[in-house]
Amino acid sequence: MLHGFIPPDRFFAYLTWTDVQAMPDKDNVVIIQPVAAIEQHGPHLPLAVDIAIGQAVIGKALQQLPVSVPAYALPSLYYGKSNEHWHFPGTITLSVQTLIATLMEVGDSIYRAGFRKLAFVNSHGGQPQVIEVVARDLHQRYEDFVVLPLFTWRVPNMANEVLTAKEQALGIHAGDAETSLLLSILPEQVKMERAIAEYPHGLPDASLLSMEGNLPFAWVTRDLTKSGVLGDPTTATKEKGDRILASLADGWVQAIKDIYHFQQPQAWKQ
Repeated sequence: MLHGFIPPDRFFAYLTWTDVQAMPDKDNVVIIQPVAAIEQHGPHLPLAVDIAIGQAVIGKALQQLPVSVPAYALPSLYYGKSNEHWHFPGTITLSVQTLIATLMEVGDSIYRAGFRKLAFVNSHGGQPQVIEVVARDLHQRYEDFVVLPLFTWRVPNMANEVLTAKEQALGIHAGDAETSLLLSILPEQVKMERAIAEYPHGLPDASLLSMEGNLPFAWVTRDLTKSGVLGDPTTATKEKGDRILASLADGWVQAIKDIYHFQQPQAWKQ
């Protein structure tokens, strides 16, 4: 089934062109473009972690969204800018130029169809900055186009309630949270017997510099980990994953409602 985790009645690609042409109030219909990656996630998780999480979260949110809020998910963009992982076999990466061009042309197409609200919902931690650049450039190109560069994990959720302090700070890839979510949504693809804990090697002590944060340094994954894991997946459980998934979906229900009601500020018109 092409729609995967997305409810079929909310899957944009199942519409006909006449459905799109006749759709009412296209200025406020929310179009969602899931963006993720196919990249290594340690020896225990499949390459599809980011896109699986993105689709499952948005799909569950769209299932719960009131029918009065028109919103559709586009087919997911599976490939992203994953060159930090390319030393690990199986990772597929686009260049930043290709990703930007692809997302810009998706935006052009959505605008040309008459829609005026597009949310890029990204699930891969290596490309938020790229999505932000695209969103700004699309809005600059079309001043009445509301474009939102969003990240799956940034809605209110309870993940930190079930993670240790160390995992919250350093478990950024294939750790407890991602593994728990995969145990919830794709349990048959998780190889827990292969799960190992590995935290970043060589981080500076008592320094303002960090791998992420206000003063980050550039890194590729093999600088920090031999296994490809940054975190502790051995503590993951399906129960944690169920709770995290439910809370993320609840957050996205509210976010989609907010996008539907949002109007672009235009001080220059006043």
